[in-house]
Amino acid sequence: MKIRPPESIALKDILPKTPVLLMGSGPVPVPPAVAVANSMVISHLGETMKKIVSRIQLMGQYVFQTNTTKIFGIAGPSSAAMEMAVTSLLWPGRKVLVLNMGTFSARFTELAKGVGAEVTELFPDGLSPFRAHDVKLALESKQFDVLTLVQGETSCGVKNIELEAIVKLAKSYGVRTIVDAVCTLTTMTCPMDEWGIDIALVGGQKGISAIPGVSLIAFSEETFEFISQRQERMPHWCLDPRRAYRFWGLGEYHYTAPVPGILALHEALRLICEETLEKRIERHLRSSTLLQHSLEVMGLEMYTPAEFRLNSVVAIKNPHKVITKDLISYMINHHQVEISGAFGLDIIRIGQMGEQCRLENVKKVVSAVGAGYEHFGVKLDVQSAMSDLDKSRESAIALDLAYGMTL
Repeated sequence: MKIRPPESIALKDILPKTPVLLMGSGPVPVPPAVAVANSMVISHLGETMKKIVSRIQLMGQYVFQTNTTKIFGIAGPSSAAMEMAVTSLLWPGRKVLVLNMGTFSARFTELAKGVGAEVTELFPDGLSPFRAHDVKLALESKQFDVLTLVQGETSCGVKNIELEAIVKLAKSYGVRTIVDAVCTLTTMTCPMDEWGIDIALVGGQKGISAIPGVSLIAFSEETFEFISQRQERMPHWCLDPRRAYRFWGLGEYHYTAPVPGILALHEALRLICEETLEKRIERHLRSSTLLQHSLEVMGLEMYTPAEFRLNSVVAIKNPHKVITKDLISYMINHHQVEISGAFGLDIIRIGQMGEQCRLENVKKVVSAVGAGYEHFGVKLDVQSAMSDLDKSRESAIALDLAYGMTL
């Protein structure tokens, strides 16, 4: 039987007529310069690409706050960066302590088991971050080679507020650390060298406001040297950092790089450097605080206590057991705004990363969430929340002027 071609349907006939504002846990909207860069294709080798790669690494040093030159882009999501980190440091006979706070922390467990490492999981006491004294007890009970943790657990909106202390503690025990900064890098402080992080990683689709499907990973010089000397065979070819160094360090062929993604990363990092980390982190904090306050004025309750609440992905309790997928569908269809549900938790999640942190976007998502809940019979004071946002002129100025805009 001959297979015939399907009916030709253009992408423009599939996409919504009105673009949907992405206000969930990722991906996030991208700046125009990033979108333009993502539409280009150049040779993945040659002098032009060498210059672009060099600039990405230079800007990456600023973003990660590190002097290491071992910063690589990966043709894959942040999970691929996690996999490169895990498979570089773990193999049969090696031991890892996984600080498991939720879905994405637990991914380290799956990756470590996949390469035959011995995995020990530590869980926090209820809905809370890890405390250094609890980690110390675990480190004293057994010898570990690696410790993994997230700076922010995207799935539940909890921030590891003692990350610096935990990383330094691990180093004192001779344990290498892998830090998932996927939803936190450039949205809050995470200085790699100052805190002594061995491997840090980030995806393109969240705080740095690049595109989904590309990621960045930074190895400390000492850790990369350790990996370079390992005798055990690497389980991956594409995700072998020693091979990746041929492209990212020597300008030689590894595999055909994701050129549009690399160009998008360049522009995203350039915009971060122009804004500066200090201003960007302050803008994220102001925007997220404004969002949280408006939601509380409306009558919603935050899921996590303020002292360890993640600013970049805000978790909100779901009142009256409204079915989250129905709420999300209603908001998309009637307000062209999309938020996120959760992984087994009865919460909704709203992102505050990169381009999401605009006053106009905060207003749109607050209005859409309020209208969505009211549609499903939840009584909220949407009018007061919107009125409160309109009065927040100081916050508006801070948010909009950060983008060089005027009110």
